[in-house]
Amino acid sequence: MGQTNMLYVSATICLPGSQGSTQCSTVDHMLLDTGSIGVRVMASALDSTLASRLPAQTGATDDPTGGAPIAQCAPFASGYTWGPVKRADVAIGGKTAGNLPIQVIGESAYATGLASCVPRGGTDLSTVAELGANGVIGIGHRARDFPSAAQSASPAYYYYCVSPSSCTRTRVPLDTQVMNPVANFTSDNNGTIIRLPALPSDGQATATGELVFGVGTRQNNVLPSTANVVPVDQTGFFTTIYKGKSFVQSAIDSGSGANFFQDSTIPVNKYSLMYIPTSALSLTAALKPSNGSATSVAASFQVGNAMNLMASQYAAFDSLGAYQTLSNYFLWGLPFFFGRSVYTVLEGAKIGTQTGPFVAF
Repeated sequence: MGQTNMLYVSATICLPGSQGSTQCSTVDHMLLDTGSIGVRVMASALDSTLASRLPAQTGATDDPTGGAPIAQCAPFASGYTWGPVKRADVAIGGKTAGNLPIQVIGESAYATGLASCVPRGGTDLSTVAELGANGVIGIGHRARDFPSAAQSASPAYYYYCVSPSSCTRTRVPLDTQVMNPVANFTSDNNGTIIRLPALPSDGQATATGELVFGVGTRQNNVLPSTANVVPVDQTGFFTTIYKGKSFVQSAIDSGSGANFFQDSTIPVNKYSLMYIPTSALSLTAALKPSNGSATSVAASFQVGNAMNLMASQYAAFDSLGAYQTLSNYFLWGLPFFFGRSVYTVLEGAKIGTQTGPFVAF
């Protein structure tokens, strides 16, 4: 797909109870995203009729019929995806999440339903071209994607649809919401580790890493005693202190291709908002827990000239930075992951003396 700093995995999606049968599709180029929750797959990436055969999720709280299909407008930092919620078995790397609520993006029957999706700004990401992937595997810190939607329909994330073009915002119970596949596993279900190699300063054509399920459940996923642990809130946020300013909505997000933050002293490309310093910058910041602890963790990072780097047409860079238009946000994107093992631990999980949600590296 020719995308820069996109971390891809493959997943096999099947009719519930049909693993290993012909009623499955193996989908590659699924974006691995620690900044979101749940499996979202393009209908176009599934076998020709599988999307329509997956059972529809019903049971919206406000649905007077009790049987209308549920659809979702799922927000991301750069836009949103629209599509129905369905049930499927999802297998990733030998682990299976059974009968999982997932979002099917761009299903033909719902192509005209976008008017029912209240955009929160940004781009409609409901095509492969716009998303840059065949879907998303969201493995963030929660089990369900939007717990607040169980109590409130506004702002709307979920809808019940009496027809694909007639959808009404609704509350949905937690057990019908799109779910983190890791939380659905029968074992090794308390978090993940992403391990990526260090890169040369000018980037690399490609990079291959490792996704490990579970933290502290097997010999290959032990949390080292020397790890830097940063507790996060229920939305995955902590505080980054950079050049004396506190960015209170910070996250470590493998789905973002650059580190996004505000620094008016670094030259920026006015079209892409990518940073373009005349020479590479070596910077530091402090990651502070969301729980009020005074303890913070130092992190060093590089910012290179994005235009010069990407002129190589390589796909993997550890020094891409971009200007963040939202002043309170500091998104540590995929550059943060290169040369590290990054642990994403789910809420409520107990790892030694630490309780999730937290991130560690």
